[in-house]
Amino acid sequence: MTALHDMTAGELLAAYKSKSLSPVEAVDAVIARIEAWEPRLKALYAPDFEGARKAAKASEARWQKGTPQGALDGVPITIKENIATKGVPVPLGTAATDLVPAADDAPASARVREAGAVILSKTTMPDYGMLSSGRSSFHPLTRNPWNLAWNPGGSSAGAGAAAAAGYGPLHLGTDIGGSVRLPASWNGIFTLKPSLGRIAVDPPFFGRAIGPMTRSVGDAALLMAELSKPDVRDHMNLPPADIDWAAGPLSPKGLKIGLHLDAGSGLPVDPEVKEAIEAAAKLFADAGAHIEPVAPFLSPEMLHLQDLFWRVRSWVDFSALSHAKQAKVLAFIADWCRGGADVSGSDVIRGVNNYMAIRAATVRATQAFDFVLSPVSPVPTYRAEWETPTNDVNRPLEHISFTMPYNMSEQPAASINCAYTKEGKPIGLQISGRRFDDSGVMRLSRWFETARGEQKKWPEPPAS
Repeated sequence: MTALHDMTAGELLAAYKSKSLSPVEAVDAVIARIEAWEPRLKALYAPDFEGARKAAKASEARWQKGTPQGALDGVPITIKENIATKGVPVPLGTAATDLVPAADDAPASARVREAGAVILSKTTMPDYGMLSSGRSSFHPLTRNPWNLAWNPGGSSAGAGAAAAAGYGPLHLGTDIGGSVRLPASWNGIFTLKPSLGRIAVDPPFFGRAIGPMTRSVGDAALLMAELSKPDVRDHMNLPPADIDWAAGPLSPKGLKIGLHLDAGSGLPVDPEVKEAIEAAAKLFADAGAHIEPVAPFLSPEMLHLQDLFWRVRSWVDFSALSHAKQAKVLAFIADWCRGGADVSGSDVIRGVNNYMAIRAATVRATQAFDFVLSPVSPVPTYRAEWETPTNDVNRPLEHISFTMPYNMSEQPAASINCAYTKEGKPIGLQISGRRFDDSGVMRLSRWFETARGEQKKWPEPPAS
């Protein structure tokens, strides 16, 4: 029998409807799981178990009457700390932030609360969300539940770790260059970075997206049905679309699918990662897909200019802090921000123009294909204490050459586990689609979920 903390959102909802399980029982089971893991994992910020139990009790009463509040009534959820929830400060991962309670729910938080989901806690992130790591000057070091010596990835570090550890079925993260896909890959879970504007974000920014982080594609679909509802606070929000998020698997037969194994920049693809992605592509080919190689399209200069653009943007904010607050920022991030000082106006414009150059190059390289398969990261997860896989402030983006282009091009891209290294590190397959074809990416991911074979059992809390 499936343990309550391991049940999918769909299973929980079915059990609530049949009255074979109460939301109170489910929430209590997840809290017990958290209490077993959290002293070592450190994935949570501002947990509110008292509030969660109260919300679960209210949900139980509604289910007993047969009048659930919404499509997620009574299902436990965590939310990344930079997605505001009313009354909870938003530190942005850094000790330099004044802790002022948020005045309102962000759009995504509002949608899941309206749907009846039980918010257990916020989850951790690194300083300003600018690391693929669980390192933070504000939060304790977040670790990977598959092995506490490993990095959970980031910037949705706590969300990725929480999903793999069994902190309930639903989790929300954010992504501006790979921040839901990298932790999904390194924790062996599923995520979708949707088309820009599919999920309302406040405040919106180039490439910024919110994505569901779950153990199954079906649970992500349940979340997308709620998260994709519009919100006027996002001036880049897409209009409502009639998308059947629950649609079944999409057969690869007859599809033209690109295989992208050389990004053109960044770290070389680890042999075990390459082998895993090629093996996944063979499953698509065996099912009737036409697989063709995708040529490298992100040059080292493009990657450099993207780094420069983000450094300048972050330097503007960092330089506005008092010296006392600057000293509180994680040293790696502070040094990285300083790399954006004294940049000429011409170079700033080159960085801005590079955004569009990456966008154009990505669309040009992928438009001939229905979907594209690639690694999420060129390398498996790495030491928990490191800020990035290179651990080098002068090479901070070397691992995002496969993920970041889809933020710039606004195309949907998912991460789904496809294999494990000899050490047992999860390896994520990225499935990207054409702009606005979020449903297609989800449906093809559903197909791969059934085709990939048996997965390893989810990690268990340490005995001591």
